[in-house]
Amino acid sequence: MASTLSQWLRGLRAKLLRRYEHRPFVLCLVGLYGCRWRRHKRSVAQPGDCCCNKLEGASFALLVAAFFLALVFLYFWGQAENDYNDFDWFIFGNLGFWFPWSVVLLVIAAGFFSYVTVLMLLAVCLLSEGQKLQLHWSHKIGILVSLMFSVVATAVLSDLWSKEWTTLLLSFQVTAPHLHVGGVLLITSLAWPVALHIFRMNSRVRKGLIMGVYLTTLFVLYLVPLGLYSPCIKEEGTLGPAPALIGHRGAPMLAPENTLMSFEKAVEAGSDGLETDVTISFDGVPFLMHDHTLQRTTNIHEVFPYRTDTPAAMFSWTELESLNAGAWFLSHDPFGTAGSLGAEERQRAGNQSVCSLQVFLQLAAQTNKLVIFDLYRPPRGHPYRDSWLQRTLEVILNESSIHSSQVLWLPSDLRALVQEIDPELQQTSGSRLPLEELQSNHIVKLNLHYSSMSTELIREYAAVNITTNLYVISQPWLYCLAWCTGVHSVTTDAPQLLNTLSFPLLLMSPDEYKLMWILTDILSFILIFVIFGFHWWRERRLAFCSDNRIQLDNGSYSKFKTEMSDIWSVSSSKSQMEQTANLATVTEH
Repeated sequence: MASTLSQWLRGLRAKLLRRYEHRPFVLCLVGLYGCRWRRHKRSVAQPGDCCCNKLEGASFALLVAAFFLALVFLYFWGQAENDYNDFDWFIFGNLGFWFPWSVVLLVIAAGFFSYVTVLMLLAVCLLSEGQKLQLHWSHKIGILVSLMFSVVATAVLSDLWSKEWTTLLLSFQVTAPHLHVGGVLLITSLAWPVALHIFRMNSRVRKGLIMGVYLTTLFVLYLVPLGLYSPCIKEEGTLGPAPALIGHRGAPMLAPENTLMSFEKAVEAGSDGLETDVTISFDGVPFLMHDHTLQRTTNIHEVFPYRTDTPAAMFSWTELESLNAGAWFLSHDPFGTAGSLGAEERQRAGNQSVCSLQVFLQLAAQTNKLVIFDLYRPPRGHPYRDSWLQRTLEVILNESSIHSSQVLWLPSDLRALVQEIDPELQQTSGSRLPLEELQSNHIVKLNLHYSSMSTELIREYAAVNITTNLYVISQPWLYCLAWCTGVHSVTTDAPQLLNTLSFPLLLMSPDEYKLMWILTDILSFILIFVIFGFHWWRERRLAFCSDNRIQLDNGSYSKFKTEMSDIWSVSSSKSQMEQTANLATVTEH
């Protein structure tokens, strides 16, 4: 039994010390990485050699830089999905035609990231096989193009849309615990090629540099959770109620925005409130329109082709009623959701008209929903430029059945006068003002952009009975973050989606997170220690066996030479004795 175990251990040791070359696999790697398919000359990195020359080392460094920049940009743009619609309409306002540029940019970013990721995997596999890196010139050009795209796209978006970096920082509050695990797994997976080449290098400087960078990165990742904050790491029982949902211009993913159908869809989706934008027509009828002109959401270019740039407020209500406000939704498909509508709903959506404030308020009154709206002052020369507030209040008080307490009054102009006319309106501020000023204006709700999300801010205002509404939140992760932060309500483009969430995504207790963090770091450390220990032992034994083989070969040759010399000496002596005997015989005769 002991001899069998000893033989098995010797066999295992021999297998571990043997260098394996997976030739078909290596041929495939070399072909993809270096485009050398027909003639593959072996380029194995011998012990003491570097994995590549200076040019290839620079190319690999560029590849690593391109990979991380592409990863950062793809993550950044992926998390900005909440605002894709705003981005597309921003481009529309500058170019004059609509196109889903946000999706195009996402596809290009994903394409470049996939390309450099494949090259990174090929390089790591080649290094793990002990091969030298020889990147083809076409891939070097591709890496430079990917690098330039990431840098230019990041710079342009930072200049035109810098607020999206706030979205990126907010996303870390949700994803950071899981990104930490992913980062540790990534650096752990690199332990094999790093250890293989470190213990085969002769240069101490190069070896120390690589080892220092690797270990520094590793321990920084191990300790990142010490400075991590996430409102989604909460003690059990401390999570508040889900934020109420306010349909942003209705349910614009299911129907044309600011139309009666859109608000009806929002009510069906479970919205607690409805948000819109109000403009006064030339003859004094408040109607719903977000844009300054009618180009984007109506067929004005067909009905009034010479007035496409005219402000929406300069049209009479009769002219506005003659426009189609739904066909654009089917042709442009701004959210990519129009295809999910049935034939009857598509027909209904395509026949929507401009909605008046009175019809909107009646729907809210009948369904007992809150309403909030931006009120635009008419341009100069408009008959109601100085009485737009009074005209809007007339519709609320006299032309609809809605109760004043259902209206979150957002306009800040003449707030004292408005409150005097109708004290039951819920005064709402769109700005972060000092508490004293908010209380003096009888503000009961703040309506802020979601980039203002802060647990401390919400608690501070809640302490004086001021609730917080954030706009526009349509992605589940952002809604869950608002939920964990304690936000009271959110304005959303996707009430039908967010209303299905019964619990915040990625919510965990502090104890659960500590367990995940510690186990990840411990398992990673053990695995890396085993990998480095194995390569250290293997390279030392291989070097020892190589030296012994040379000595053994030399000793065997010397012994063989000595034996041959002895045999030759004996043979020579016998020949001489025979010759002497023959001479003696001849003499006797």
